[in-house]
Amino acid sequence: MADTFNYRIDHHGSLVRPAGLSTDDPEAVAAAVREAVAHQRRLRSTVVTDGDFPREDFRSAVLDGVSGLRRTDEAGPDGLVRWVAESLPKADGPLVADSAARLAELTVIAPKASLPSPAYLAATTYRPGLGVSSARDLGEAFAEIVRAEIALLVARGVRLIQLDNPLLLDQLSTDPGDPGALSFEDALAVDALAVRLDERPEGVRIGMAPGWTAPAEVVRARAERLFAEIDADRWILPFDQGTPAELDLVKALPDDRDFCLGVVDATVPELEDVDTVMSRIDAVGEVKDLEDGAVSPSRGFANVASRPLLTAEDQRRKLVLVETIARYCWGNEF
Repeated sequence: MADTFNYRIDHHGSLVRPAGLSTDDPEAVAAAVREAVAHQRRLRSTVVTDGDFPREDFRSAVLDGVSGLRRTDEAGPDGLVRWVAESLPKADGPLVADSAARLAELTVIAPKASLPSPAYLAATTYRPGLGVSSARDLGEAFAEIVRAEIALLVARGVRLIQLDNPLLLDQLSTDPGDPGALSFEDALAVDALAVRLDERPEGVRIGMAPGWTAPAEVVRARAERLFAEIDADRWILPFDQGTPAELDLVKALPDDRDFCLGVVDATVPELEDVDTVMSRIDAVGEVKDLEDGAVSPSRGFANVASRPLLTAEDQRRKLVLVETIARYCWGNEF
């Protein structure tokens, strides 16, 4: 797919918010987004996001725009506030397409939109006895909403869209983790529905981030099934720890898919050694065409607005390092 690939220097979407920024202040949010766009341009990123500044957490891109769900006072196992589905969700209008269009007006760099995957939403919001017959039905309803939003984003000129499902990689292990309310098989079917567009214009990439860290050991057959059944163009994979499992994930990826390697750890301030990172990428180059590749941090820097993983300065240093690594790999030709 290297013929139209040009999003080499990437990041997951969320950035550290300015201190005191409230999503209840649209003017302050708009000003913060403008500064974030300028900051990303200065860092020479090849994609630009709004940093998730208008949202409470990475799920809000969908949860804030649909009916049928209720916010609770509970916290899930990931520490996020628990939402529960009381009926099948219905979209109240565009989810992020309007904000993506405003983002596009601020820069000529490709705007990127991130959405939680429908399988992830179903796995974490389904609760038996609340009016939804099954987690699979809930996931399929979310999938229709997300697929319609992806089509709208593409129609408005967005060329890079990322779905986040932090639960999937754990299911590739020899000792799979808890998939939530949705089985691995149902999760694949649901997320596959969301990315199944009738047309993909030139240069469009629908990406899938299946988790923030690789499992200790990858079951190759499950990894191949993941990549085969979800027809995403681009896979955003953790690649910051130097484990055999990280390379196994890349090896299992079909040759007709793009990949983005999360080469720096977004959870620790210490900078990675460039030579170490390049040696890992060299190992990828032995099994894949690096022209189909990109680099990014391992995950978002603030998937939850109130819980940034690093300081703004540490984030800047990490993003500069990502750009440096990209130029080591591909020179200045992006």
